[in-house]
Amino acid sequence: MTMTETLDQLDGKTLDGILATSLELLEDNSFPSVRKWREGGGKVIGHFQVYFPEEIAHAAGTLPFKVRGAPIDAMQAESRFGSYLCSILKTSLELALSDTVELDMFVTHPICDAARNLAGVWGRNFPYPCQILYLPQNANSAYSAQYLRDEYDRIKTDIENITGTSVHEDDLRNSIHLFNRNRHLIRELYEIKRTQPWLLPIEDAYVLMAIGGVIPREQHNEMLELAVPQIRQRQTKQHDKIRVVFEGGFCEQPPLDFLRVISRSCFVVDDDLMIGLRWITEDVPTDGDPLMNLAVAYLESSTYSPVQHDLRKPKEKMLMQRIQGAGAEAAIVTAAKMCEPGLDEQVAYATVLDESGVPYFLNEFEEKMTSFDQIQIQLETFAENILFF
Repeated sequence: MTMTETLDQLDGKTLDGILATSLELLEDNSFPSVRKWREGGGKVIGHFQVYFPEEIAHAAGTLPFKVRGAPIDAMQAESRFGSYLCSILKTSLELALSDTVELDMFVTHPICDAARNLAGVWGRNFPYPCQILYLPQNANSAYSAQYLRDEYDRIKTDIENITGTSVHEDDLRNSIHLFNRNRHLIRELYEIKRTQPWLLPIEDAYVLMAIGGVIPREQHNEMLELAVPQIRQRQTKQHDKIRVVFEGGFCEQPPLDFLRVISRSCFVVDDDLMIGLRWITEDVPTDGDPLMNLAVAYLESSTYSPVQHDLRKPKEKMLMQRIQGAGAEAAIVTAAKMCEPGLDEQVAYATVLDESGVPYFLNEFEEKMTSFDQIQIQLETFAENILFF
């Protein structure tokens, strides 16, 4: 069943129905939307966190699928990796080894040492192409845009070989136009979070955004176009909660129950969850060379992450800008267990937050967390200290 078919069955396509349907699809570790796409004869391009130019896969008529692991036991994948690695690498591979998700191509990125080796491990286990997309290590180089444009072209050629069709510039322009609409709608979600956070708890915002990684973007746009106006019309009472920025969800994703715990005592007014889906912060031009436009947008019209090295975007400064821009009173600085980039940045973030006098809550998470009582007590105490002292 496609997302469109599911939405058509909803009573009046209400916000509650959209949220329930999206949550059901997102939490189904069999990924029925991806399976349905393949059953219809479509090709699937799996891409690992953080950012991938999905417009290229879309222009080729394939489904770009954001591979982000799952809260499952990595029984087979454990034998392919060392012990001290983050969970998302193992569970992502487990989804493929168990035939839960069937791909036609897999792309990863050198965001860390472990992810850099993921294509090699993946490629030893599957017959389809497994590639590394080398995003610029020096984003400040005068040649970085041309280099990235050529990398995109290389990936495009690989996808063309899989589909047996050529991707023309007009195909790319049409896809960029569609994804521009998607970025606009996601920006609207985050504007609501910043200005009226009581209308959009973090768990609802996350579900509405993250579902875009497993369904066709046309359907995601349709869903958001239905949902956003209804969110603005919600009759929700304002509660006395602190405004926080959540930092640390750029790769492995925290459990939804963890986000719900945060929502009980805090308004999350900005975050870096699934940051790749909103990495580009402005519309990408459609005139001229579309691949170059995508490359320039990645470098010049983009947000920040611990896994991108851009001297113009010092992470500590960007976090403070995110806090100030959202009118936040505090920060939740977290990281996935065994995540080297995330844990490294916690030190830098804590230093600047201390210097700025911004209260913060340090924490770690993992995909398969099931107990949140202790975190809830700690967060409630943290919030009360800010509210009442």
